Amino acid sequence: MADAPTRRRTRGGGRSGAATRRGSAVIQQMPWKPPVNTDAPTEPLSPEGVEAIHDGAMRILEEIGIEFLNEEAVEILRKEDCTVNGTNVRMGREMVMEWISKAPSEFTLTPRNPDRKITIGGRNLVFGNVSSPPNYWDMHFGTKVPGTREMCRDLLKLTQYFNCIHFAGGYPVEPVDIHASVRHLDVLFDKLTLTDKVMHAYSLGKERVEDVMEMVRISQGLSHEEFDASPRMYTNINSTSPLKHDYPMMDGWMRMARRGQGLVVTPFTLAGAMAPVTMAGAVAQSLAEALCAVVLAQIIRPGCPVAIGTFTSNVDMKSGAPAFGTPEYMRATQMTGQLVRFYGLPMRSSGVCAANVPDGQAMWETSNSLWAAVQSGTNMVYHAAGWLEGGLIASPEKFIMDCEVLQQIQRYMEPEICATGPDEIALDAIKSVGNAGHFFGIQHTQDRYTTAFYQPFLSDWKNYEGWEAAGAVWTPERAHLMFKEITASFEPPSMDVAIRDELADFVARRKSEGGAPTDF
Repeated sequence: MADAPTRRRTRGGGRSGAATRRGSAVIQQMPWKPPVNTDAPTEPLSPEGVEAIHDGAMRILEEIGIEFLNEEAVEILRKEDCTVNGTNVRMGREMVMEWISKAPSEFTLTPRNPDRKITIGGRNLVFGNVSSPPNYWDMHFGTKVPGTREMCRDLLKLTQYFNCIHFAGGYPVEPVDIHASVRHLDVLFDKLTLTDKVMHAYSLGKERVEDVMEMVRISQGLSHEEFDASPRMYTNINSTSPLKHDYPMMDGWMRMARRGQGLVVTPFTLAGAMAPVTMAGAVAQSLAEALCAVVLAQIIRPGCPVAIGTFTSNVDMKSGAPAFGTPEYMRATQMTGQLVRFYGLPMRSSGVCAANVPDGQAMWETSNSLWAAVQSGTNMVYHAAGWLEGGLIASPEKFIMDCEVLQQIQRYMEPEICATGPDEIALDAIKSVGNAGHFFGIQHTQDRYTTAFYQPFLSDWKNYEGWEAAGAVWTPERAHLMFKEITASFEPPSMDVAIRDELADFVARRKSEGGAPTDF
């Protein structure tokens, strides 16, 4: 590492990697173009309903309080005249509203390839890969198995390959074959070299967060001052519902806030288990748990970029298992969207399901989740591709099947579908055909037929006989073959050799120092 400054350093990525993957194309996919949500959000709550949930969240903060199991966070909040009793912190609504007003309504995250930057907020909508399952399923194994580094790398290749995946979340599967003390070093090295999209850091204590921030800084060839000047990465924390924030996540949250990096707080409130059985009560609790973290971040660095996430769903009251993609999940996401807009902050939600394999249940539950994200005005969709078994399994077949849905959402948002100019009303074309004949051969159709409609890369539109003649291949099987072709032909995005060497040196040094503690 000592000789790194003498190496010629250039920033990786660039326009050559912005729209297409290097190497031969396995599929014809839509270009890199994060969608803009052109629809008005679905708002199930009346103004009185919004006020009622807001008042509920404020009363939780004022009357019940949140447990902050991090002494530093408690002391910061104590100095701002919060009411502190041990680890319990209560705060008044005027204070809450004053501090959250300092957070930006949108912000931009810039990765090592600046053409892959994404804006969080407004009407912008971006999708990320599955994150954090400990297990893996594909059609080769045919059963659930623990994640490995090789599986993680393959899912990172899919993350880079698909243009409809706009940011790299946490580990797409936990590589449990790497010791937890150094896992973040190996996976971040893989993420930074196999992808050029926005990076994530787990807020699990000092070492992991500081290591990841340093690796992202190195990968972009930035000084510390340049890194701190604008958000280059992000973290997501979960409260420990009900009404707690734990030590390591708060530690990482505060470190990221001090350096002005992206922050997302997502309470995991399952109605009937970690939150009231009523969805309004669960949403109010979720907002209280999120808003107090936003307040803390703004006290530390006013104006630092923050988004509120929702993971409010219900449990199966027969078994206690989490349920996702349910009507209650969809309404809770829409309700949270109304409140997050009320607070003037960006929003995160998820593409999730409870299904165990990439079957029909997996797709209708995930589709419900994804369309709830669209309807709610979500800006950042976690777990948009590859999630199974309530987040316990990552699957490459499911990843590819989900990307078909994501591309359809992207196409749905393109304004030309709803254009109403003379060419779109097409009176001359209608006159030329009249009440006889067809539109296949006329010039109006010939000029547009290649781009008029969405073209799937996975769906099979042949009739039954054609499908049967082609081998009767079911959708997950087609996705599995595609997965193998993509990973076999994958070429990583370019990275300056000196930067790659510096990253490798950093990883080696931190491993020699022991990495991160694993005592919590």
